[in-house]
Amino acid sequence: MADLLACPECRLALEAVDRALRCGRGHSFDIAKQGYVSLLTGASTKMTGDTAAMLDARAAFQGEGHFAPIAAAVATAVGPVGDRALLEVGAGTGYYLAAALDAAPGARGIALDVAKPAARRCARTHPRAAAVLADAWRGLPVRDGVLTGVLSVFAPRNPAEAARVLDADGRFVVAAPTARHLAELIDQLGMVTVDPEKDRRITESMSGLFEQVDRAVIEYPMKLDRAEVADVVGMGPSAHHAERARDPRLAALPEHMEVTASVTVSTYRRRA
Repeated sequence: MADLLACPECRLALEAVDRALRCGRGHSFDIAKQGYVSLLTGASTKMTGDTAAMLDARAAFQGEGHFAPIAAAVATAVGPVGDRALLEVGAGTGYYLAAALDAAPGARGIALDVAKPAARRCARTHPRAAAVLADAWRGLPVRDGVLTGVLSVFAPRNPAEAARVLDADGRFVVAAPTARHLAELIDQLGMVTVDPEKDRRITESMSGLFEQVDRAVIEYPMKLDRAEVADVVGMGPSAHHAERARDPRLAALPEHMEVTASVTVSTYRRRA
């Protein structure tokens, strides 16, 4: 994947040399034994990445197929990929990138995340995906115009950088929760709420760089047991605020309950 990446220090192209990536000015970045490369440079990032426990909970929940309809919608939104390349920002477990790559047998992918546990996990997520440790807000360590799709699923967005790395026909696919997402759990467990204006704010942040070409609402009921509820609580932003997965209020919930999944999947195209 070195042909897609750029040096985070000087923006020159990177090349694979032994177990490292190097640019023409001599900046070198070792490939970790776990298979990812760290392109995170400078002072410590202010971004809060997912913990290993959060990623374990997310992998367990995703592994049960509860978010499969969302992953399928994201893969469809990317459109024809051919043999081009995709990037998932804030990839976490790499679940959505892997679904998109499975739908595009000739494509390659980059899973980018600011958390080291995520980079380690993403290095194993798909045979055609590379894992990169980087802070998307500092700039994507990717060459100009080399990607046909950028994915942001429940993750931060950097529209200016997405526009830079996409080719002329590239698509930026953004999936975000609606106010109805996990609504049955939010009040009972004191989870972080979703801003009802989130969808509008996302679209406004894209103006000038992108135009929206499609928008779909993916909403359906999930039948969860108490352990799966603990996973869905422990894998998201609420886990940063408290040990929600150990919350005694979980014991008061029914052993099985119906919980709503509700997400918008919006597709944007670069403006000319």
